[in-house]
Amino acid sequence: MLSSYRLAAWLFPGDGVGCHTVSALKTNTPFSEIADALHARRSFVVMSHHRPDGDAYGCQLAMGLCLRELDKDVTIWNEDGMMEKFRFLPGADSVVAPALTDPKRDFDALLALDCSTFARLGKPLRSLGGVGLTVNLDHHISNERYGDLVHIDALAPATGQLLYELFVSQQLPFTKAMADNLFVAISTDTGSFQYSNTTARTFEITADLIRRGVNVAALSQACYERQPLRRAWLLRDVFNDMVLTDDNRIASAALTIAQSAALGLQAGDTEGVIDHLRAIDTVEVAGFFEEMITGAGEPAVRVSLRSKREDFDVSAICAQFGGGGHRLAAGARVLGLLPDIRHQVTQAIHDSLALLRRS
Repeated sequence: MLSSYRLAAWLFPGDGVGCHTVSALKTNTPFSEIADALHARRSFVVMSHHRPDGDAYGCQLAMGLCLRELDKDVTIWNEDGMMEKFRFLPGADSVVAPALTDPKRDFDALLALDCSTFARLGKPLRSLGGVGLTVNLDHHISNERYGDLVHIDALAPATGQLLYELFVSQQLPFTKAMADNLFVAISTDTGSFQYSNTTARTFEITADLIRRGVNVAALSQACYERQPLRRAWLLRDVFNDMVLTDDNRIASAALTIAQSAALGLQAGDTEGVIDHLRAIDTVEVAGFFEEMITGAGEPAVRVSLRSKREDFDVSAICAQFGGGGHRLAAGARVLGLLPDIRHQVTQAIHDSLALLRRS
């Protein structure tokens, strides 16, 4: 089915990105070894995936603040810079998108946080010169285990929870600003502590973050209750386009480039839109499809899938299209036209649900 799609390499054609060493056999690096690397090196670049969410930003900022407390030279890069909706985070101004016209820079270490594949670090990779060491910390089960020091915990609900364990177990600096960022990281990746990945340990960590000064009400309001008006018009368009199939078990909606331009949408405005589709009582699986154009000028679609069924793995669906993620939340970027990709993905969901009903 997927032979017509060219995947992965289209993100940065011809520049070698994605050729980073990957080893599925690597065991997790102990936190003590990672902490030793942080102490031993001087210059760091902290990166996460493009189209960052609260976990990505929260982890980048918490790690950057920790390293600065250790008197390190710290640069924080993200392809999207700092999105408007997360500018309330402590230290937000330190997240920048490097200019591709600037000279390449060398670093003693690259810290890749909450990023399942090396290529998803995005365009800032083009600004890297030499890197002495790559550290990969993540909670995605689909992580490629790239890098020199690798610690992946797919049972953790957020990479922010892993950073908390690293900071505390290794007695690294831990300021209130770091606690604020980790709270947002954990809160957003657990659906404000509503998703099934939330554990007793998650609440224990959150309680400690509160003891360290986190104001839950203030951060939650900044995170969830300060949406720009254009977001309301976006939701209007999404629900107007919504299609329900399989006796209302599957909900899908799409957003075209023309709609996005007409609404004046900014990066990050569509985050969480899919949750409104999933919230419909009969819906078991939701899909949101965003039309886009690649850097090479080719049509593509950003696919987001969510499941309410523990026995329905949307990461397996996304894997068919070159993506990945978690069992209940996953995504992919696929070359092709929006109507075609939407049909292919929703058909794959339909087929998988049909198999489950027959089993």
